[in-house]
Amino acid sequence: MTINVCIDPGSGRFGRRTTPGVGWRLLVLLACLAGCGGGGGGDSGGSNSGAAGGEGVDVPVAVEEPTGPGRTLSAERLGLVSAAEVRQAHAALGASAPPLQVAYDVVAWRIVYLTLDADGREQRASGLMAVPAKAPRARSPVLSYQHGTLFHDADAPSNAVRAGEWPIMLASAGYFVVAADYVGYGISKGVPHPYLLSAPSAAAVLDLLVAAGNWRQRNGVRSNAQLFLAGYSEGGHTTMAAHRALESAASAASVASAASAASAASAAATEAGRRAAWAALRGELVSVVPGAGPMHLAATLDALLEQIRDESPVLAALIDPGFLRHLGSKLRAEVRRSFMRKLVPGDTDVAFDTRFIDAYLEDDRDLIERQSNVHDWKPAVPVRLFHGRDDRTVPYASSSSTLAAMQSRAARDVSLADCSAVPAGHLECVPGYFAFLLGVLGPWARDL
Repeated sequence: MTINVCIDPGSGRFGRRTTPGVGWRLLVLLACLAGCGGGGGGDSGGSNSGAAGGEGVDVPVAVEEPTGPGRTLSAERLGLVSAAEVRQAHAALGASAPPLQVAYDVVAWRIVYLTLDADGREQRASGLMAVPAKAPRARSPVLSYQHGTLFHDADAPSNAVRAGEWPIMLASAGYFVVAADYVGYGISKGVPHPYLLSAPSAAAVLDLLVAAGNWRQRNGVRSNAQLFLAGYSEGGHTTMAAHRALESAASAASVASAASAASAASAAATEAGRRAAWAALRGELVSVVPGAGPMHLAATLDALLEQIRDESPVLAALIDPGFLRHLGSKLRAEVRRSFMRKLVPGDTDVAFDTRFIDAYLEDDRDLIERQSNVHDWKPAVPVRLFHGRDDRTVPYASSSSTLAAMQSRAARDVSLADCSAVPAGHLECVPGYFAFLLGVLGPWARDL
């Protein structure tokens, strides 16, 4: 059964109809055009389409929604950010402003969809779609932007629709930008964020891309079949996790293993559909640009442990990598608190799932490899790594070891660019990353 979903342009609500029988596709198209305003008409943002805000509108089509992860639950129009506002925000960055060509107003949408959490359970999640307001029937490349570690929910992409935010600025340059809030932010605030866990991180991104793709088709917003992945810090790790999952077209978590025997067949069918949707995305993937990400988490935590040892002579005499599992409970708790102070400030309003620290404290490198590391595999599309040599938040070794591991597997097109900031620290290299990103995408991206 195919479910056609039409969006009320004023409220983002969904109206659902099942349409069996001969000729139903034509009926669905006519209904969508009539009900969603696909043929024209204005809205308060000055667009020429009620459905999507005037962004490259084509004829809407019927879409068969997934029954599980990747299913679109709702879409809400958040408003329009003008090109003039983006130019002003860009100019305010001064000398650190990347070479961004602002060309379009941006219509922002919050999309709510299904994904899987760290334990393989279905979870509602949200994300931002930042849509450049192009002429009707114009196409756009899709850029999936993964944000870095955020400690306040108000800063999640769908909560922070402002001219100076990177998803908005990148959309103003002509990209259809999709930015996952991640589980634990936005609509799922209060659920523990699966911090640096590769499978649920990849799922949040790829299931959103599936949902956003279906939204585009329903609303006649055209892509040019180009997909780029980018992100800095935690976003770099998440970008690489999503890339690996796309290339393998594998599940981010096993639905079938969590299902009861009675529903195993249905779960397997759902998972097969999910893999097929991911495989279709993989066919559009052009390039991946991870910046300063802890792709090799064990190396990252080793470097952070050295910092803890340097700062605490008492702990330095008692702890060493490879012997952490022998710590007593009190000392283990103190080391754990030291890691958390390095990673998460005390005023955060986001719940973090930090099971990766427990695997490290158990010296369980195999578990870290399975649940977090995303550095040691062979990508088929170009990967452009970026990192600063003075980074003490995510040590440079995470990217250099990623490069070495991929080259040892004969990856054909992987490189690592060094940040030129002085000092080349984690925050100091953020502007340089976005300048690097735009430089990488420029020769490939079409239809901007």
